[in-house]
Amino acid sequence: MSTETYTVTGMTCGHCVSSVTEEVTELPGVTEVAVDLESGSLTVTADQPLGKDAVRAAVEEAGYQLVS
Repeated sequence: MSTETYTVTGMTCGHCVSSVTEEVTELPGVTEVAVDLESGSLTVTADQPLGKDAVRAAVEEAGYQLVS
């Protein structure tokens, strides 16, 4: 198992959280996604380490930005 935490900008409501959660959950191997709206944190647990680029692409597909 691998758990990584990222920061996402641009989220303002529960719908934003749902959008990010939905897109990141679709990545292969992801077993859990936790998004905290207040802090902008995104915690992803997967069977194996995910590349940051894959997570960034999923977050951007949802319409938000992953902070470097």
